Amino acid sequence: MDRSLYIAMNGAKQTLLAQGANANNLANAQTTGFKADFEQFRAMPAFGPGYPSRVYSMTERPGTNMASGSIHTTGRDLDVAINGQGWIAVRNAEGQEAYTRAGDLRLTPEGLLQNGAGLSVLGEGGEAITVPPAQKLEIGTDGTISIVPQGVNATNSVIVERIKLVNPDPANLEKREDGLMHAKQAGAIPADATVTLIQGSLESSNVNALAAMVEMIELSRNFELQSKVMKNIDDTSGASAKLMQVA
Repeated sequence: MDRSLYIAMNGAKQTLLAQGANANNLANAQTTGFKADFEQFRAMPAFGPGYPSRVYSMTERPGTNMASGSIHTTGRDLDVAINGQGWIAVRNAEGQEAYTRAGDLRLTPEGLLQNGAGLSVLGEGGEAITVPPAQKLEIGTDGTISIVPQGVNATNSVIVERIKLVNPDPANLEKREDGLMHAKQAGAIPADATVTLIQGSLESSNVNALAAMVEMIELSRNFELQSKVMKNIDDTSGASAKLMQVA
């Protein structure tokens, strides 16, 4: 009887974990460049002395949905979207190089180029990009940043830097707790000249909000079922205890 209780309890716990991953996907359905996480259940025998006598459920996050989101035009000069495969190199809060598809760029008062999450965009040399004061700024399809400096004729443009764009094998990328993609192997991924950008556009999240809502309902029902099983086990245990007292 205790075995069935622990199995039901474990199933409820893993359902909550899966619900958390699904809720995170749903919460980011409108986040620029967000990639949805997969989640799944699998059986996990409890190993110990002798043969495995119990099988528990275990939630896994087998990977990230790398499918591209839809591209929509914004008309804003600092908005860029990856055209096809590829990633934009940024520096995360720990100072590490990471990769994102969020191209909602902006300039700080100090001229530092960041995305909407406040992460510094990196140049091909791996350093944060700083843009001097300019009256006009353009980002080419190859990631080249050109400006017309203040007080200079509009026809005189200057190349400032080139955004680092990479295109590694998706199998060599993993999403970590910061929500960014990281290389599984140590070291920065080299720039790829074949990756191109679309200026004045953004990539939307690839989360299917309707499918995530349906998944949320199914997981809620699974949790309710596990809770009912635990209650039935508790009732049965109480009835058995009373029979023992009568005996």
